[in-house]
Amino acid sequence: MATNNKGSNNILVPEARQALDQMKAEIASELGMTNYNSMDKGNLPSRQNGYVGGYMTKRLVEMAQRNMGGGTTTR
Repeated sequence: MATNNKGSNNILVPEARQALDQMKAEIASELGMTNYNSMDKGNLPSRQNGYVGGYMTKRLVEMAQRNMGGGTTTR
């Protein structure tokens, strides 16, 4: 039975943490935020932090669609 963790950012597969952190750093770098891992996120505007999370979500969805046989995505 699945547990409901509303509002939590718990990673369900602990082994994925490193890959997610790497993805986050890569996306932040692409968005012009160098050294994102060492930045004080409290000093960043919520819009910038939101961009990183939003692009991560977009890429994860695209990866899941490809793995499910969707193959291509529309833009």
